[in-house]
Amino acid sequence: MTAHEIDYEIFGEEMQYVEIELDPQEAVVAEAGSFMMMDNGISMQTIFGDGSNQNQGVMGKLFSAGKRLLTGESLFMTVFLNEYQGKRKVSFASPYPGKIIPIDLSEFGGRFICQKDAFLCAAKGVTVGIEFSRKLGRGFFGGEGFIMQKLDGDGMAFVHAGGTLARKELAAGEMLKVDTGCIVGFTPTVDYDIQFVGGIRNTLFGGEGLFYATLRGPGIVYIQSLPFSRLASRVFAAAPQGGGKDRGEGSLLGGLGNLLDGDNRF
Repeated sequence: MTAHEIDYEIFGEEMQYVEIELDPQEAVVAEAGSFMMMDNGISMQTIFGDGSNQNQGVMGKLFSAGKRLLTGESLFMTVFLNEYQGKRKVSFASPYPGKIIPIDLSEFGGRFICQKDAFLCAAKGVTVGIEFSRKLGRGFFGGEGFIMQKLDGDGMAFVHAGGTLARKELAAGEMLKVDTGCIVGFTPTVDYDIQFVGGIRNTLFGGEGLFYATLRGPGIVYIQSLPFSRLASRVFAAAPQGGGKDRGEGSLLGGLGNLLDGDNRF
């Protein structure tokens, strides 16, 4: 194996975290901000990109970091290396409610394609690259644009899905229609395209967008019930405007409270 072979355990239900056990000199690479806790004896090092091109000089490091810029991620990632003589553990937390998905790349032909913000961490040696869409419709209307992330290698990687997770195994020629934001990732054998919803009433009043994704097998697809964009829009819509306090949304008490505060909004 070119990637480090790591052991892991996932804890929790709605707000999960993954605990990774590292043998001496084993390492895991993670997105900035996902770190939760670690045992003494593990060192942290910030690197350009995913660390897969560290032995290829300055240009290799810059190329690795440049790929991450195209997906909207930070130039830097963090490597956690076990410098202790025995086994040590390091944990990484979910960014919002959902599920952590362990992906053994050796079981998926060495590659997995996922949305840009799904990647959480991986064994050192796994390459976090970019997947360009060659279809104009998918690029403009697919919700993820022309660029998605691809994970290459033969080690373990961990991605995050919002809400409840659905795993679908599609047979050859079998098609699944999905909201564009609900796609977490899929194996490279799956054909991903965009289809117009159709119908004037659906287009104007459906409230589900003008397009949905079509995923055609063979292959495995992971679907999330709560994309972060949907969660953020609901939170923003429910937040009181102007920073005021809302004591009982949609209730008489809320209106009376605003009146007593000198706020004439109902």
